[in-house]
Amino acid sequence: MILRSIFLRSGCTLPNRVDPRREPFCDNWAHVEKIEASDFDVMIRKAGWHFIWVQGSCSRQGFGLTEENAIHRALSSALRGINKRFNAAEFGSLRILRFPGFYVAHVKMESRQIQQNTSLDVVVDESRPLAI
Repeated sequence: MILRSIFLRSGCTLPNRVDPRREPFCDNWAHVEKIEASDFDVMIRKAGWHFIWVQGSCSRQGFGLTEENAIHRALSSALRGINKRFNAAEFGSLRILRFPGFYVAHVKMESRQIQQNTSLDVVVDESRPLAI
């Protein structure tokens, strides 16, 4: 896992010329393989779209008998905590603690939004009805 790597929510629409290799990760999320956030940002912007760095993060911890298992559980939990309004997340930080017989991973994911429009106001939160 690359620090500052990107995860995309299922159904995330990308510009036509941007089609990175994605590895399914957990429910409704895929990991963009071998591309850091800064490089992905350039790809999106060169295609005329916007990779918006929104305020808001989600920190979670996971436990496991192996370091990899603890990390996967923490990442999965943090991705579930990203507001459904946003279609991407950036892997921000990782801290691993080792105890006799198990590991604890602490991760932080940053919310991101990929879209053609410049304003976040255009993003529709499907969980709330639109006011007319």
